[in-house]
Formats: sequence, structure tokens, C-alpha cells
Amino acid sequence: MPASTQWHLLTPDKTLSALNSDGRRGLSREEAARRLVQTGPNALVEAARRSVLEILYHQFTDFMILVLLAAAVISGLIAEVYDSIAIIVIVILNAVIGAVQEYRAERAVAALRLLAAADARVVRDGKVFRCPASELVPGDLVQLEAGSLVPADLRLLEAVELQTNESALTGESLATGKACATLDDPELPLGDRTNLVYKGTQVARGRGVGVVVATGMDTEVGRIAGLLHGRSPLRTPLQQRLTRFGRHLSLAILAICALIFSVGLLQGEPVLLMLLTAISLAVAAIPEALPAVVTVSLALGARRLSRRNALVRQLPAVETMGSVTCICTDKTGTLTQNRMTLETLVVHEGRWPVARLGGQRDLLVRRLGQALALSNDVIMSEERPLGDPTELALYVAARDKGFDKAVLAHDWPRELELPFDADRKRMTTVHRERDHFVAFVKGAPEVLLPLASQVLTASGAVALDRERYEQEARRLAAEGYRVLALACRELPVLPESNVEQAVESALVLLGLVALIDPPREEVPAAVSDCRSAGIIPIMITGDHPETARAIAVRLGIATPEDEVLTGRDLQQLPDGVFAERVRDIRVYARVTPEQKIRIVTALQAQGAFVAMTGDGINDAPALKQASIGVAMGRTGTDVAREAADMVLLDDNFATIVAAVRDGRRIFDNIRKFIKYTMTSNSGEIWTLLLAPFLGLPVPLLPIHILWINLVTDGLPGLALSMEPAERNLMCRPPRPPDESIFAQGMWQHMLWVGLLIGALSLIGQAWAYYDDGSHWQTLVFTVLTFAQLFHVLAIRSERDSLISIGLFTNPALLGVVLMTVVLQLAVIYLPVLNAIFKTEPLSVTELGVCVGLASLVLVAVELEKWLYRRGWLYAGAS
Repeated sequence: MPASTQWHLLTPDKTLSALNSDGRRGLSREEAARRLVQTGPNALVEAARRSVLEILYHQFTDFMILVLLAAAVISGLIAEVYDSIAIIVIVILNAVIGAVQEYRAERAVAALRLLAAADARVVRDGKVFRCPASELVPGDLVQLEAGSLVPADLRLLEAVELQTNESALTGESLATGKACATLDDPELPLGDRTNLVYKGTQVARGRGVGVVVATGMDTEVGRIAGLLHGRSPLRTPLQQRLTRFGRHLSLAILAICALIFSVGLLQGEPVLLMLLTAISLAVAAIPEALPAVVTVSLALGARRLSRRNALVRQLPAVETMGSVTCICTDKTGTLTQNRMTLETLVVHEGRWPVARLGGQRDLLVRRLGQALALSNDVIMSEERPLGDPTELALYVAARDKGFDKAVLAHDWPRELELPFDADRKRMTTVHRERDHFVAFVKGAPEVLLPLASQVLTASGAVALDRERYEQEARRLAAEGYRVLALACRELPVLPESNVEQAVESALVLLGLVALIDPPREEVPAAVSDCRSAGIIPIMITGDHPETARAIAVRLGIATPEDEVLTGRDLQQLPDGVFAERVRDIRVYARVTPEQKIRIVTALQAQGAFVAMTGDGINDAPALKQASIGVAMGRTGTDVAREAADMVLLDDNFATIVAAVRDGRRIFDNIRKFIKYTMTSNSGEIWTLLLAPFLGLPVPLLPIHILWINLVTDGLPGLALSMEPAERNLMCRPPRPPDESIFAQGMWQHMLWVGLLIGALSLIGQAWAYYDDGSHWQTLVFTVLTFAQLFHVLAIRSERDSLISIGLFTNPALLGVVLMTVVLQLAVIYLPVLNAIFKTEPLSVTELGVCVGLASLVLVAVELEKWLYRRGWLYAGAS
């Protein structure tokens, strides 16, 4: 039996012979039952799903989570129960959120099952009856009618004005005309196989009969379901960076704690004290608030995006959008309105805008309006007109310019019709006009122009310059338009014989009409914003190459000189050659779902972080393969939505730009938290490490370390997640996906500012220790705490000064800083807390010294930013 991709090459008789079926009687019931056992039901098979427990267990395999669990155990062993409980709660919350997202993500294939028709009109033993579509087998004869879902992949045997809507499967915005004629190109794209109809598509017009050639997972929809199976989600840049960060941090902490323990012992400190100090420092150095900060940042970002009509299905997708370097977008319904529109007319005078039909009604305008309104099969229902998208576009254009079909049809009743089919490529309707008849003909220019001898002008008919209109038709087609010709002929009587010859000859051309699925109004600006943000937009569509090029040029995605790579061209390119060219291609046309995956994969192999947008079934595998999948909510299929990480509820491409902006802001804020907490930890480490070498006693007790960790890490870090976006956010290129989280001068900042905090703390300790020998431990404890609070205020922006961004633009952070100051003062001055924390009240002078030393951190970081703004610091730092 021939492969499913070759059915379009076989004649109807050979197809029936290959399937051992009868073109009139179909299969017998017994044979159908036997084949059903052999092939299985006509349904999509879902991959084995992981249980909820398996998904939950997977959440605890991340390295950073394991480090935090170890920290929780250590905290419990040293009697810091509250710290241990806090870590465990954070880890569990993180795991539950991740498990819920992963469980929802596994439902992508399930949505495909909803495309199955409930039943089908099938012919068996010569009788027509309805049977469940799941019981269809190869060789069954199936009858199709307007409005029905195609229940399986069929080779057509009969087609009467048959058109199917395949946009969700192929990306083609127009209904596809179908015929029975055998095709001869083995490499023909899916959308051009006009003698086949596919499971899950809808019959838009006409009727037909086809023989089932594929069912279940062997259908085109089934093939897409197979592509969705087994594709585990890619790790986001943030997840990759945090994993690397966790590994490096753990090793560094172990080494530093071992060093501090050894130095303390060499100085003669008690073994137990140094052991507890080293362990406390290890717990403090691990940023256990990081998962909470990340989760809260992403949750707040998701909430903000939901108010902008972007529904986040995978929480990490919020940050991931800020890392994209390429946006691969479908055309139909994503960049365009998925609605054919009459945009231009070509008449004897030249090109007319559609608005010209609403002007002075001379002879030509009247005839054009009448032809547009009457020569179609649009049904005028109470809610909205129904019909073929092309005819709807003509009808709407006429109606909006005052040519009402209902009124005209009453005065000009239809007396005769020669319907459109794939062979004639034209349609004719004949209407009574008082004592004579008028025929209106519309069709492909290459078919209709040879039938015309004159062209109508405002004052009457003149000789037709056929070559001029042929050139205009080619030019319009090259601009991405679908072009139809309109003509008319007046008849004294209705012909009784040889009707086609009598009506469709010696026509008077009215003009050419150019239709297009117009771009969304907001998309050009969104594309421009993407470019300014260093993001490359790429169109990947199943539509015709010239249409794709025209829309891409209009939107600014490509230039007229850019190459359009078709699916056929792509199929012939070896992987190595394609890998070299993929960065330069901006438009792909007539591509298959497998080829969309190949394009996304090739971009990812080149180091790109790829967002894929789409709305059709054919987009779902690429949505899942992409670094982040973005589906359309209004026009999108359930399949696309379930495969995506984010859904645009308003189908607005511009919403993607808002998501990119929020993603970048969130990543910036997570970086700020890491910069803040690791610098703070660095300050504590330098203080403990350097004190023995300066002849000073161990500056901090374990309880001091854990207190600083509790009050100055967690809450300020959470408040940093609410920091507004920096002003230059969308004017900088995306961060490379493999870039370290410590790039852009971050590790240098953590090193020198941490050293500064340690130095200031030790200066305070030395001053108090050598002055009168009292309060020195409380003083160094307070300097460390206040220094970190000044530091968190200073790093709210990587470039701008605190004065320029304003102290009150993040009220949550300001509130946390003031609350921490109050708590620290309580620890210093309340007797009950003095006993617990081993602190002593400081004098006004001593407190002033603490604040003065700590404030130098703010001054130093502001100086760093001043140098950075002038390009004198961290230029090219990584």
C-alpha cells in the first residue's frame, strides 16, 4: 500500500484498488469490522502520563533545592528550628507550584482529541448511515457536507464546489478549493494537495465523497500528535543559571567555612564555638530566600501580565520572555487578522482604493457594487453573514459602501447560476434587470481575461488592453494579494442551450479586485519595538511565499530583497548548510510542522533563545519545542494553547513586547537580589576571615550571623522583586542565554563591596575593642546590619543614582528597611533581647559611628554607578 504522503499521486481508481474498496458500495460491514481490529480505532493515542507523585518527586531533584534541604537539616541540628522550618516551607511551596505547572503542560495532546468528529456519514454495503467516527477504517467511503468536520484523511472521489478550512493545519488563511484530479508532484506541500482532505478540518462549502486513506495516528493530525509526544520542556535561562550558581556557591561555602574553622582553631578559639560559627556561616551564606524571591517575582509578573491579556501557563515563562533573542511567529491570525479584506481595485482609470465605491455612482461604480454584492453565495443570517472567506470579503466591501445584497437581490433576482469549481475557476450568476438579464462573472484573471473583449469605464465600454491587466494581476499577486477578475454581460433572454458558451463569452471586464488578510494595526509598532530591543522577528507560515513576503515587508520583518525559504527548499538543504543560513532567513513559507521544529532547533543550536507564536494545530509541536511557546487565545486552537507556555488572550502581537519588558525587569530584580544577598554574605565572610589576622577576636556569634541572615536577606530580597523597570530596559540587546548570572561586573561588585563591608565592620570592631574593650561585638554586629541596608538601597538600579530613581518609588523596600532598623534597635536596647542575642546597649556616639561607617557603602556604590555610566568601569565585563 502506498505511503500516506503519496495518495495525491494516485487516480481515484488506483486509490480504491490499493485499499481494496468499492467506489459505489464501500466496504462490507464484516470487512470494516476486521480492519478495525487490525488498525485500531480512529482516535489519537496519548503518551503515558506521569503520576502526580512522579511529577512532584521530580521537583526535588534540582541541585539548588538539594542544597537548601541540606541547609534545613543543618539548621535543625544546631537548634535553629525556625530557620529550618522556613527553608522547608519555601522548598515545598516551590515544588507544589512547579508540579502543578508540569501537570498542566502534559495535556497538550489531549486537546487534539477534541478535534475528532463525533460521527460520520459512511457508505457500507451500498447503504449510507451514520457511525461513530472512531470506527472508520481505511477503505471506508465517507460523504462530506458544508459545516461538517472531516473525520479522517480522505482521498476525494467526488467534489462539488467543495472547499475546506485548513488554516489550523496548514496556516493558509483562505478556504482551500478541492477537486478529484490526480496530481503529479511527489513533493507537493500539504496545503497544495487539493485532492485530499484532512482529519479535524472543516468543510466550508459544497459537498463531496472521499475514501479513507488514514485514520488515528496515521493522519496528519495524528502525526502532529506524535511530534508532541516525548518532548520534555527545555530549561529556562534562569533555571540554568541558578543551577550553575547553586553548584559553585555550595563548593565555595564549604571551602570558606573549612578555612574559617581552621583559622579559629589556630588562634586558640574553642572547637565547639568554631564549629557552630562555621556551620552558622554556611547556613547564612546559602540564600535560602532565593526560591521564594524567584517564585514571588514570577507570580507578581504573571499577575501583571494577566492584566495585560497574557495568561501565563508556565511560571518560568514570565522571566524567559526577557531572554528571547528570536521570535518565530506564524502569519495567519497572529500577525494578520485572519479575515480576508478587499483592499484595492484595478479599473480602466488605474488602481482604486475600496473607498472609491462609496463615491459618485457612475456606471462603472454601480456595476462593480452590484457584482460584488450579488455574485456570491453569502448567507445573510441575523447574527453575521456566513460563507466562503473570499466571498464574505466581497460582500462586506459592497455592503459597507451602500450596496445591500438583500435590497439588490429583491430588485435583481437570480435566475441562473454556473457554480465555481476547481476546473472552471470562475463563477457566474445571472440576474433579471427589468426587461433583460445581466450576468456577473468572477474568477481567476488568467481564466476570465481571455473571455473578455471590452472593459467598462464611467462612460461606457471600450476595447480591452488584456496585457495591461495581466501585468497588473501578476504585480498584485507578487504584492501578496489574492486577485480576482470581475466581468459582466447583458443578455436579452436566458439561453436555453450551451449556456456556458452563451453567458461566459464576449464579456465586459469591470476590473480586478485584490484581497488580502490584512496585518493587525498594532503589529508594525510591536515589530519595531522588538528590533530596538535586539530581538529578531521571523515569520514561519504555511501560506504562499509571495503572500508571506508581502506581509513580512509591510510589517518590517523583512525587506523586498530578503530571501523567502519555502518548505520544499528547506527539505533539500542539508543540516550543515541550513545551520549556516538560518541566522539570515527572516521568512519561511509553505512549511510543515516538522520543518517548523527543524527551524526552531537550528536557531537554538546557534545559541538563540527562541519564542514561537502561533494559533494552529500545525504550530503546536514547534510551540512545545521552542524555548517559550506563545499561543493565541481568541483564534487559537486548544491544541496550540495546551502546548504553549503563555497564551495571549487578546491575540495581540504587541502583548509579547509587554511580556518581554516584564521578563527583563524580573530577571534584573532577581540579579539585584543575588547581588545584594551574596555581597552581604561576602561581607560577613570577610569580617570573620580577616579578624584573626588583625589580632581581633571572632567578631560574631552564631546567633548574630543567623539574625543578620534572617532580617537583612529575606524581606529586603522579596521587596526588591517589586522594583520598577529601569529606564533603558528595552533599548539594550537580550542577554546571551549562556551568559553567567554574575556577568556585567556583578561578581566584581560582590567582591569589592563585600570586602568594603568587612573592612568597615572591622574598623568599628577595632575602634571599640582598643578604646575601652566594651560593646565591640554589638557594634560590629550593628555595622554589618546597617551596611547591608544601605547597600540594598544603593543597588536598586545598576546605573542610575538613588536620587534620580527616587527613594519612594519602591515603598515596599523602604518599609522593609525601616522595619529592619527598628528590629535591630530592639535587639540592641531591649533587655529581654540583650540576654538572647548577647548584645549590649550602645551609646549615642557608638550608634552614630555604626550609621556613619555603614553609610559609606551607599556613597561607594553610588560612585561605582557614576563610573559605570561614563563607561569607565566594567566595560565588557563578564
